[in-house]
Amino acid sequence: MTTRRRFLANSGLAALGASSLRLPRLEAAPAFDIVLKGGLILDGTGGPVFAADLAVSGDAIEAVGDISAEQGRRVLDVKGLCVAPGFIDIHSHSDRSIVVYPTADSRVRQGITTEVTGNCGSSAAPITGSNAEEVRRWMGGDEGLRPDWTDVASYAARVEAERVSVNQALLLGQGTIRQAVAGNQDRPLTSEEMARVLRLVDDGLDQGAWGVSTGLEYTPGRYTPTDEIVAMARLVARRGGLYASHIRNEEALLLESVAEAIEIGRRSGVRVEISHLKAAGRVNWDKQGPAIDLIESARREGVGVLADAYPYGAYSTGLTILFQNWALEGDTAALMARLADPSTRQRIRREVAVRVPQEPGGYDLIVISSVKTSANQRLVGKNMLQIAEAWGIDPDEAILRLIQEESGSVSYVGHAMSADNVDRVLSHPLVMVGSDGYSVAPTGRAVLDRPHPRSYGAYARVLQHYVRERKVLALPAAVRKMTSMPADQLGLRDRGRVARGLKADLVVFDPSSVTEQSTFDNPQRYPVGIPHVLVNGVLVVENGAHTGARPGRMLRRA
Repeated sequence: MTTRRRFLANSGLAALGASSLRLPRLEAAPAFDIVLKGGLILDGTGGPVFAADLAVSGDAIEAVGDISAEQGRRVLDVKGLCVAPGFIDIHSHSDRSIVVYPTADSRVRQGITTEVTGNCGSSAAPITGSNAEEVRRWMGGDEGLRPDWTDVASYAARVEAERVSVNQALLLGQGTIRQAVAGNQDRPLTSEEMARVLRLVDDGLDQGAWGVSTGLEYTPGRYTPTDEIVAMARLVARRGGLYASHIRNEEALLLESVAEAIEIGRRSGVRVEISHLKAAGRVNWDKQGPAIDLIESARREGVGVLADAYPYGAYSTGLTILFQNWALEGDTAALMARLADPSTRQRIRREVAVRVPQEPGGYDLIVISSVKTSANQRLVGKNMLQIAEAWGIDPDEAILRLIQEESGSVSYVGHAMSADNVDRVLSHPLVMVGSDGYSVAPTGRAVLDRPHPRSYGAYARVLQHYVRERKVLALPAAVRKMTSMPADQLGLRDRGRVARGLKADLVVFDPSSVTEQSTFDNPQRYPVGIPHVLVNGVLVVENGAHTGARPGRMLRRA
């Protein structure tokens, strides 16, 4: 008591009396910007779900544990919902479309917070060389995009100036680089040309690219000897980057093509990603198991090879993929000249007639997804057998006619894979999820197309169809395939897991109701059951709606 009286007397407060004492109300300032309260945490490692709150400050995860609501400036009640790292799409084609659709609605609405672009040998940068203007015209498309960049640095600056809703990480397209140096020619590069290719690879890596991709079923990837790829891959390996390959053949020569990708990894020391692993065409379905065996064997031998896959039994690509190498050499004008020559046209037609029964397996399995001209817009959604019947011609001739009328720019969906094989691939521990889709929204020119549903629904489909309904994957394993596994493969150290100090790229979903609504007949629909998505600590999706926020970044490899 004596001590208390002395304190009151010394402070001059004793004479005021208790009744007249007015102490200020003290309120601690909230410690965190956002608190996710009551969630079930999936940390991305494949470990079990655990209940915890999660706090975000700025662009980072600040705390995981028991956090009072008063600690957050904003509190989201996520009781009963799963909180996971934002999904990392290891295989995206948003290079150009992210500039046209910077809000990336089709991606962020399914929980994707980072896209790895520049896949299948084709990248937005560099744009250089004698064919730069043709590349700019192609990149511009029909949406009025003006590609004003030349290299990785200026492309990154353009993306950042647009302000995008999801993060972007770029691979260098080997086909893009080879075409810049030597055009679309079916021949080995000269030593001088190879030196220029390697300089462009070095420059791109210096400017933040994460590695190199090939598209060996496309031109000029088709024309590239293995030794050229190994030389590029050695540069990538020295920087700790990734080599991702759309392999040379996913049909009859699947095993030889997987072996080539592995050999490139073995000879160069680079990490290898086999893109969208599949066995296309019924006659090739029995090759899927042996292809996985090759990957497993290579891993045991120390080759750093993994694969990605999308959760569908159909792929999507350009119709000219059905042509042989000789028919595609040169530019679009050269292709049109070949189709205009009667004898050359007949040769191409015979080769298409041999190819289609093998892969995808029939003309009815080739469904047109996009065209350039309004005259053929009515054909979108129809298969080549239906189109041929409507035109009164044979289906192989119908393919040539459509390519000719559209100046080579026709996309299709090919229903060519076995559902059992998709299960086998997607559930394998060496395979992660990649959509092979792109950023888009059902507005503008895009409403005329019928794209593969993977652009809108791949990640929701994994959670719905393969986890909840069919139990092909356990939930923690599925989330790992969509988060930490692709982060590790790319070399992305600050994302892909829920842990203090990592970037706050997060997705909140309801495991009991998350549902893909996109279908092959009606693909441009967003999933449900994904109420919240944060990118760099900012809510981009809130209560199932896009907020308009654009906090995405161009991620550069150091």
